[in-house]
Amino acid sequence: MAAALVTGETGAIPRPVMDDYRDSGLAHILSISGLHMSMAAGLVFFVVRGGLALIPAVALRHPIKKWAAAVALLATFFYMLLAGAPVPAQRSFLMTGIVLVAVLLDRAALSMRLVAWAAVVVLLLAPEALVGPSFQMSFAAVAALVAAYEGLAPRLAGWRAEHPGLPAAAGLYLAGVVLSTLVAGGATAVYGAYHFNRFAVWSVVANALAVPLSGIAMPFAALGLLLMPLGLDALAWVPMGWCVAAVNRVANMVAHWPAAAVTLPVLPLWGMAAFSLGGCWLLLWRRPWRLWGVLPMLVGLSGMALDRPPDILVDSRGYSMGVRTADGALLVNRGGRILRETWTRRAGPAAAERWPRQGRSNDGRLACDPQGCVYRVDGTLVALVREEGGVDAACATAAVVVSAVPIRQACKGPAVVVDRFDLWRRGAHALWLNPGGARIETVAGWQGDRPWSHKPHRRKKPPAVAVTAAPEEPMVDTPTDDPDD
Repeated sequence: MAAALVTGETGAIPRPVMDDYRDSGLAHILSISGLHMSMAAGLVFFVVRGGLALIPAVALRHPIKKWAAAVALLATFFYMLLAGAPVPAQRSFLMTGIVLVAVLLDRAALSMRLVAWAAVVVLLLAPEALVGPSFQMSFAAVAALVAAYEGLAPRLAGWRAEHPGLPAAAGLYLAGVVLSTLVAGGATAVYGAYHFNRFAVWSVVANALAVPLSGIAMPFAALGLLLMPLGLDALAWVPMGWCVAAVNRVANMVAHWPAAAVTLPVLPLWGMAAFSLGGCWLLLWRRPWRLWGVLPMLVGLSGMALDRPPDILVDSRGYSMGVRTADGALLVNRGGRILRETWTRRAGPAAAERWPRQGRSNDGRLACDPQGCVYRVDGTLVALVREEGGVDAACATAAVVVSAVPIRQACKGPAVVVDRFDLWRRGAHALWLNPGGARIETVAGWQGDRPWSHKPHRRKKPPAVAVTAAPEEPMVDTPTDDPDD
């Protein structure tokens, strides 16, 4: 855990501990991102400025605030290099660096204009970051915090002036931690649901308890790095370990509370776009009409209730298949951990029963034999072929055929045929069965024939009566994990 806080390396953390951090909403502590960069910059800034302020001859004649900002900028750059300069750390350094540069230029350290400039710099360096969760969640959190404190700053300053003293300052700090967690968590929750379909219900409580503890641990981490060349770093790692153990206990406690982490329905692309546009309207304006942004945000969130998960999933090799049971669960025949977790998260929940090798599923929808399986829903018969011996019977009786083996001969009976070659060319498939036919989404169809696409090819136009292209995000990813994982 200490190595993760210092360098971002999480490989040595046991899986149960990682699960506790995810379910409690504390996983962001483990990645070198905005929290770590801001703590490192703030620690260096205040130590350098406080140290120089103790020397009257320097403090009265020189701009020690700017000197401290320059030293903090160099220190955070070194910290980013120490962590291996991963993409989240680069974005966090840019945002923190712009704040420190604003101090050097006598500008407001935190403003929506600086957030916009940070976004511009990040997108100029890595335009593909726009569609990634790290960019969306980090900038949504920062923009929401800036907008919230722009409105609350005068009231907080007035309250602090009326209530001097250490107890009031401590209460204000705790209220700030809770408020920041609420604002940032609310701003990032929808983006987390869109990308990961998970929501930590008690994250506010977990962060209110754990963030101050991690704030105590970070100075010891910096001290440990400074003492490491002298062989005295144990003096810092031991107290840091106490803080880490306390954070672990908080994560474990909150993760085991009732409904600590819930799986949310899939948010379609149009829903996230509507929510994002409404959020920008709400955060950027300062007039009362900013509240109109809540309307498209609510419309976007309604997409979760309107989404319908696929009836059939099949990976790019035909090795793993999943079908929808009568109670809405997803029944998967086989596959590695990554594939099962992805399918369960995007189209689950997972069914309690096992895929029948011989016989029927509990709801009677799925019947299997050594050659393959037959899946029936809403009057549509689907053949899931595993061996070449089952191709003829499938083509003769089924309306939809999904085959893990090539279908070399003509298969004219079914309205939709997906064989091994289709899976190889277009990647994983998701099928929605309707009375009038089937709708199919593929990885290649979502990516399009672009120079950077995987296996670009010229696809034939699908039959209009049976298959329609869907513009939404694909429900499946091309699995790359080993079958025996």
